[in-house]
Amino acid sequence: MSQTTQEAPGAFIDRRGDGGATPTRERRQFSNSHQALSPDARELGEAIDEYKLRHRRRFVTYEEIMSVVKELGYQK
Repeated sequence: MSQTTQEAPGAFIDRRGDGGATPTRERRQFSNSHQALSPDARELGEAIDEYKLRHRRRFVTYEEIMSVVKELGYQK
């Protein structure tokens, strides 16, 4: 026999397991892709990766990249 759970219609079930806490491990596909970059490019890449991890984003927009660049102190 299969066991089913009774949920209210339209009830949201959070299956992420951690209750929405910030991920504790890096989820990037290529974790060593910054090795061959210049120091400045490596700093930018790591800052963008941190932003993506902090905000649980797989992809970022140009506006988000600009905010990361400004956080690093670059200005026009």
